[in-house]
Amino acid sequence: MLDIAFARPALPKSGALVLLIGEGETPSGLWQQADEATGGAITRALEVSEFKGGKGKSCMILAPGAGLSRVLAIGLGKTAEVSDTTLENAGGSITASLAREKAVAVVSGALNPAQAARVGMGSALRAYRFDRYRTKEKAEDKPTIAKVTILTSSVDKARAAWEPLAAIANGVFLTRDLVSEPPNILNPAEMADRCKKLTDLGVKVEVLGPKEMTKLGFGALLGVSQGSVNEPRMVVMHWKGAGRGSKEKPVVFVGKGVTFDTGGISIKPAGGMEDMKWDMAGAGTVIGLMAALAGRKAKADVIGLVGLVENMPSGTAQRPGDVVTSYSGQTIEVINTDAEGRLVLADVLWYAQQKFDPKFMVDLATLTGAMIIALGHEYGGVFSNNDELAERLVAAGTATGEKLWRLPMHDDYDKQIKSEIADMKNVGGRPGGSITAAHFIKRFVNDKPWAHLDIAGVAWSGKDAPTTPKGATAYGVRMLDRLVADHYEG
Repeated sequence: MLDIAFARPALPKSGALVLLIGEGETPSGLWQQADEATGGAITRALEVSEFKGGKGKSCMILAPGAGLSRVLAIGLGKTAEVSDTTLENAGGSITASLAREKAVAVVSGALNPAQAARVGMGSALRAYRFDRYRTKEKAEDKPTIAKVTILTSSVDKARAAWEPLAAIANGVFLTRDLVSEPPNILNPAEMADRCKKLTDLGVKVEVLGPKEMTKLGFGALLGVSQGSVNEPRMVVMHWKGAGRGSKEKPVVFVGKGVTFDTGGISIKPAGGMEDMKWDMAGAGTVIGLMAALAGRKAKADVIGLVGLVENMPSGTAQRPGDVVTSYSGQTIEVINTDAEGRLVLADVLWYAQQKFDPKFMVDLATLTGAMIIALGHEYGGVFSNNDELAERLVAAGTATGEKLWRLPMHDDYDKQIKSEIADMKNVGGRPGGSITAAHFIKRFVNDKPWAHLDIAGVAWSGKDAPTTPKGATAYGVRMLDRLVADHYEG
């Protein structure tokens, strides 16, 4: 992770200087000192560029003098409207704009310690790179930025505010690493092994293999995996942070973990199939979330479950037309083997209810292409049987910049998955494809408060964003951490 440090205000003698400026703010403090030291170069540059501190606006000043290589002014907008997202985006702009610098000092101005830490969070998140398989890279293509020092008069308080944010950032990075890994490396067994490393943070980890799941009767999950030589796993991760004697029921998060999805016998087109390495992003998010909660010592009992399979075509693969019996006892007619994620979730969700009697359950899955058609790459979709849970999720997404949009559920959609020979079929046709998929999952929930997050359009980004470089986004880690922090910690 990028080194985020905090120090008392003092004008640096070299490197880059960043000025965080509110709309209409006038020079004072270090900003004024830097301007005087550079002979007014900063003021002249800001005037010429008509920079007034507007939200998201910036101005780069090269070699202004006083030993500084660059001065970057970033606008925060109106002071009363500055949010965590505004500050994190500013931090991300620092990293992106000054990637070839080695040391950067940030004048936080009137920001309080918690706000200063948020700037550091944005800088750290934007600095992520997945380059472990690159053996040749030009020096000029590599970032050199190693440290961002945020100047604040309340150093100890800023460090204290940064500590839990650093744990969340580490959770985000774990998810991004998992989702970025190639599928020949990250099969179900390897992914389960990486979950075991969470024991270092105090997470209890249990791994179930094919024998255990066969004995339990996980017919839906095992049916997906039967065409692959890579055997499936289910991993249960338990963070007990509520303290001894707590009588609160745990909160449960479930992730779809298809480490590679060919579509099975209903095989996908060749073009773009390489993207299906990240069909395990829901599980990746749950694993990163557990790391974040444990890393910051969240005061809640939280259980994360991930169903890990590989969906391959072979002589042993599941066929369209097969009927499988799920762990719940309900039978499923498999119409399309490329609608496999919901089969995985069916068994894991039922297990979560029977085993842990949770306060609520949230599942995450890159489930349907229909979700991308509906919401593009800007929002994740949320379906729920509980208004309070849905509203809290949407609010947490708004607060963290991981936007959610609630979609409808109705019995009329449920009729589309009626089977002629089994209790249900696994697809309901093209109309309302994301909704009928949610209705399928709902049949394995009973009356527990539950929400299904379809993150197909937001788990991977084809372009850079302020705090997320192109690639795996780790969508959901910060949102769900915020959900727990705001509502379910003692």
